[in-house]
Amino acid sequence: MTNCRTGRSRTGQCVQVEAPPLFAASRPARPDESQSLADLWLRSRYASIPAIPAPVHSDNDAREWFASVVVSDRELWVITTEERPAALLVLDHGWIDQLYVDPKWTGHGLGSVLVNVAKERSPEALDLWTFESNRGARRFYERHGFVAIASSDENEEGAPALHSRWPAP
Repeated sequence: MTNCRTGRSRTGQCVQVEAPPLFAASRPARPDESQSLADLWLRSRYASIPAIPAPVHSDNDAREWFASVVVSDRELWVITTEERPAALLVLDHGWIDQLYVDPKWTGHGLGSVLVNVAKERSPEALDLWTFESNRGARRFYERHGFVAIASSDENEEGAPALHSRWPAP
């Protein structure tokens, strides 16, 4: 039998599988990264449609929001690979405001690394909103101990969303 270091399909064929990145170290984001982080956010948002609603603001508005609000007024963490951001976490006074992973790196544990950063930064409690339609994100947060405590559709998208908390109340 041939040694297959990359992986095997269900039929036993050797297939190339991208290895997970050799990092998973998070760090605070730098102000000069606002545009690349906004681009990561946009790629992730668009890749998540239809599980989440499309952004209601233009791409340029999102980039401006990152540059003028997120980088200066929020706690922003990043994981990079291949010299570019692969995942981002935005914390806002005990809330996970944003957690996005580049679609290329989804499923490699980067979101879990960032949730752990959030728990370390806010060990007493964390809150977040997820769109009700985003079953993948809801399962992800449930695996990390978050429990839905309320629901609302009072957001920019007008879509049903769940308010979750860790640790469970």
